[in-house]
Amino acid sequence: MYIVGIDIGKNHHEASIVSPEGKQIGHSLRFATTHKGADSLMSFIFNNIGNSSCIFGMEATGHYWYPIYSFLKARGYTIYVINPIQSDSLRKMYIRQTKNDSIDSFLIAEVIRFGQFTTTSMADENILAMRQLCRYRDSVISSRTEIKLRISTIMEQIFPEYEKQFSSLWLSTSMGILEKYLTPENIENAPIDELFEIIKDKSHNKLTMKKAISIREAAADTFGIKIAQDAFSFQLKQLIDRMNFLDKQIEALDCQILEYYEKFDCYLHTIPGIGMIAAATILAEIGDINRFKSSSALVAFAGIDPTVRQSGEFSNTHNHMSKRGSPYLRHAIFLAATTCSFHNSPLNAYYKKKREQGKHHLTATGAVARKLTTVIYAVLRDGKPYEPKSFC
Repeated sequence: MYIVGIDIGKNHHEASIVSPEGKQIGHSLRFATTHKGADSLMSFIFNNIGNSSCIFGMEATGHYWYPIYSFLKARGYTIYVINPIQSDSLRKMYIRQTKNDSIDSFLIAEVIRFGQFTTTSMADENILAMRQLCRYRDSVISSRTEIKLRISTIMEQIFPEYEKQFSSLWLSTSMGILEKYLTPENIENAPIDELFEIIKDKSHNKLTMKKAISIREAAADTFGIKIAQDAFSFQLKQLIDRMNFLDKQIEALDCQILEYYEKFDCYLHTIPGIGMIAAATILAEIGDINRFKSSSALVAFAGIDPTVRQSGEFSNTHNHMSKRGSPYLRHAIFLAATTCSFHNSPLNAYYKKKREQGKHHLTATGAVARKLTTVIYAVLRDGKPYEPKSFC
């Protein structure tokens, strides 16, 4: 069985054909990521090995492998998609650790020939769609976080006392006042009844006139910058408008994501600490749970497994997480683990136990994340709602 290794690129791929004995057949082929390029790959294979059977190997390089994978899959070929780490490991076996597209495509084929690899595959259409939306949501959340930091920085300059008036700068009452007045000067000059109406409306009658007076007094006595107020005001308005826009986008994204999640018979949201969106994100990144032979394999895929360093009599006792797996999955699990660590959850006691053992907060949270991953594996494997159990 011949093996065709494909080194994936953005605009071009490189293919090499390797015999069952490990001999490269002919030169490699550089072809474009187009229909014409894919057809040239088919001609390249036929011209070198005729109608002999072949399988394909390629690296999971970003999203660039999807089109050629789809092209080959539609033609009935067997394709193995491997993690780039696996071909890197083989490259280190060579004395001359040269790296170029031609050699890379050959090494990918060699990884497949040796058979020591794990594979991924093109996900189910609904899984792929949900994954795209969840990853896009993650980028929108990051953009919103950046905008919040900018708003906070401006407020620290022009009205440093403002945030102390609320438990959080981002409460609807706080943002309602900022959106209306923008600067401490405008707040100071606002009619007290008008200011109170905003506070009363946004807080659902929880705050009184006393709060309106307190905010206006703080605005009058602020130690913030008094110059360039127009520039700060203009920037603040644009940032608030952008944040409101992103909030609407996130709301729309959540609806779309949940529509896809509800198509699956999935019970991840029954695990304490994992909400519906987090459950959708985790499912989208994992895909078919049958790809993983055990919970340890899933832990490794998430990059939550520790690195092991041992040589002779030396064994490192302070190992770090490998962080080699899916960063999106790892992030979602860590957020859920943080929730589990501080809220009513069976894993809360496990977190406290680790802290009592002298573990740092992040180390204890990492231990919770690993335990949570085993729970996620069990729920997906069994296809049943989560059943509480002690982890201590």
